[in-house]
Amino acid sequence: MSEAVSYELQDEIGVISVNNPPVNALAQIVREGILRSLELAQEDDSKAIVLCCEGRTFIAGADITEFGKPPREPGLPKVLSAIENSSKPVVAAIHGTALGGGFEVALACHYRCAIKSAKVGLPEVKLGLLPGAGGTQRVPRIAGVKAALDMITSGNPVAVPKAHNMGLIDALLDGDDLLSASVRYAMGLIESGAPLKRIRDINIDSKELEPDFFENARKKLARRARGQIAQDRIVSCIEAAVELPIDEGLERERELFLELVSSPESAAMRHIFFAERQAAKIKDLPKDAALRPINKVAVIGGGTMGGGIAMCFANVGIPVVLLEVNDEALDRGLGIIRKNYNITVQKGKLPENQMEQRISLISGTTNYEDIADVDMVIEAVFENVDLKKEIFGKLDSVCKQGAILATNTSYQDVDIISEATARPQDVVGMHFFSPANVMKLLEVVRGEKTSDDVLATVMQIGKKIRKVCALSRVCYGFIGNRMLGGYGREAQMLLLDGCTPSQVDSALEGFGMAMGPLAMGDLAGLDVGYKAREARTDLPDDPKLYRMGTLLVEMGRHGQKTGSGFYKYDPETRKRVADPEVEDRIIEEANKLGIERRAVSDDEILARCFYPLINEGAKILEEGIAQRASDIDVVYIYGYAFPVAKGGPMHYADAVGLKNVYDKICEFRDRYGEEYWSPAPLLKQLAEEGKSFAEWDKERSGS
Repeated sequence: MSEAVSYELQDEIGVISVNNPPVNALAQIVREGILRSLELAQEDDSKAIVLCCEGRTFIAGADITEFGKPPREPGLPKVLSAIENSSKPVVAAIHGTALGGGFEVALACHYRCAIKSAKVGLPEVKLGLLPGAGGTQRVPRIAGVKAALDMITSGNPVAVPKAHNMGLIDALLDGDDLLSASVRYAMGLIESGAPLKRIRDINIDSKELEPDFFENARKKLARRARGQIAQDRIVSCIEAAVELPIDEGLERERELFLELVSSPESAAMRHIFFAERQAAKIKDLPKDAALRPINKVAVIGGGTMGGGIAMCFANVGIPVVLLEVNDEALDRGLGIIRKNYNITVQKGKLPENQMEQRISLISGTTNYEDIADVDMVIEAVFENVDLKKEIFGKLDSVCKQGAILATNTSYQDVDIISEATARPQDVVGMHFFSPANVMKLLEVVRGEKTSDDVLATVMQIGKKIRKVCALSRVCYGFIGNRMLGGYGREAQMLLLDGCTPSQVDSALEGFGMAMGPLAMGDLAGLDVGYKAREARTDLPDDPKLYRMGTLLVEMGRHGQKTGSGFYKYDPETRKRVADPEVEDRIIEEANKLGIERRAVSDDEILARCFYPLINEGAKILEEGIAQRASDIDVVYIYGYAFPVAKGGPMHYADAVGLKNVYDKICEFRDRYGEEYWSPAPLLKQLAEEGKSFAEWDKERSGS
């Protein structure tokens, strides 16, 4: 039929086989091949048709190379209509993953059979989209409205045994030969006189739903959507499945799908989809760079961070040795790990036997000699460069040659740390984010002398422990924390200019941030930032700078852990409430400094907090600290909870327009001075040329 689709008659069964490596994506050549095969099968001696796929998976979704391009015929709805209206039963034979459009193909078939290890799902929401080829109309007809809503708004795949219980799969197949088993299943349907079972013919009984079901669903989803609109549109589609005939429901689904395709939210989420994959590629690293084997790891420091890092490796079956200064600290660290695993078990996310298996992979020691045989060491002690150098000197003397020596430092100079060893080529930064066993980002820091094989190995092991990796060169704070300085600075400056803490945080949370900067400071501990500032010699001598954060710490208000910071906290729920004492103190300090407070708009709050991120990001690109603007977006999405519906700070800047960002920074420079508001030369250049950061990325990559 085509290069990607073949058709043959096996006895009385017509077999359509898709072979479009690596994941049998629904490219135009596949859609066309399936359609032609169906047309042929209607005319031959077959009595039923099996649709299967070669390779490691069923159709795993759309062809991402077609994203953003004009549609090419035949469109997927036309193919699905041909499947559904076949005069002979069509059976989908599923292995691997049937996702997105691939699962919609299976739903258009009259029957679905699958091996037990397979998964099915509709993940479009994770790209700011909804299933656009009948998924929202067919799933509620066979799985029920509530199950369909949960499945489609979460976007998470469903294991086939569960899908079978939901009615999404008709039969579970045994054995390794999927094709033979599915042909036998199709023959059984013929012999039993099974009908042409079309999902479109099923009516939904709306009596199972509460009168305000859809309204409540919208409210619940809005609370977690953080600026995403696809969840709301999915509710509308499923509501249409309940209230309208299927053809009208399909029209409504298509209308809302096309709205989302052209939405800025989906554009941002698709940007991150591709950016995440780009970030894993180091531009000047040879493709054949050797990988060092990582079969055993040591973690220095058993605190919250070190324990979380140890869990990352144990979770994928890699043995870990946790090293602490004494038995008491070691026992405490191992206890925290067990407590964290217990919480996961109690939430039903991990069977208890798996917890014990993972914990058995984590051992402890107080003796450096016990880690002499490990392949990788990750130092995770507190931020003191002298302590870190002392530890790396010890590692240099005890660790075997070829072991990777990594530091989890958030700020310190990796090159200075590497000088404590005789093997700087083996030293690298691996900056995990807290809690390390939960947060997805891993900032990989490339020292001046870090070898290619160390970099390649760390990027590969990062992927293995299920992290999203982004490369940074050495500078204070690397990519993420270096940029964060202006964000936190302006949040506090805004207080003196006229805002309350609640106003600042509410504006940023309304934008989509999981937590505003002042509430985040309270959560992390205001004393942490206070101590970090004390250690810095490069900060301007400005009485306004971090004034309120400093005063609150000196008042004993360190944040949530002391029950008060920028806010007061309920001792049991830790719910924050505005504190008139803090607000009065802000006014008092502004008066002392001669600052005339005024009304500040939410738009100004967003610009004052986000434009320093963008400006510093431009400097980071100029200096070669980050490889790409899109890498910076990946860092902020996965490490700092920047809303994915905004695509990261650099994508957000492109959406606002770099000329607008540049002009506003110049306005702030004229109002507040050059010390904090000096436009980056790259930002100025791109603004004057009318270009975006995305275009800069393309020019640099030569694409």
